Amino acid sequence: MQRTCTVQSAMPERDCTDNQTLTSNSPRRVVENDQYAAFLQRAIRAYGRRIAAGDVEALADAVDLIDELDAAIAHAVNGLRAQGYSWTDIARPLTISRQAAQQRWGGENA
Repeated sequence: MQRTCTVQSAMPERDCTDNQTLTSNSPRRVVENDQYAAFLQRAIRAYGRRIAAGDVEALADAVDLIDELDAAIAHAVNGLRAQGYSWTDIARPLTISRQAAQQRWGGENA
């Protein structure tokens, strides 16, 4: 059972009723994957420029992003495989062979 509380006045007392949703039923804004990828590319380039301007200590943090990106790609590939995508389907947009994709991300579960 869902509950919601509405403010009746400027006072913090609330009137709570059952059977109403806590969240709005309005649709959420969806960001397309290509737009999100473009945003991330801009952010990464900007981070590189900030480091190049003299933040030598942040260089190690930037290198750590490589591991994060590799893990995100592996997670994406595993998710696609779980949804039934073949190695050929995964390899095609990467312009690599299915064998190369399977060798890189297949591990022992291939």
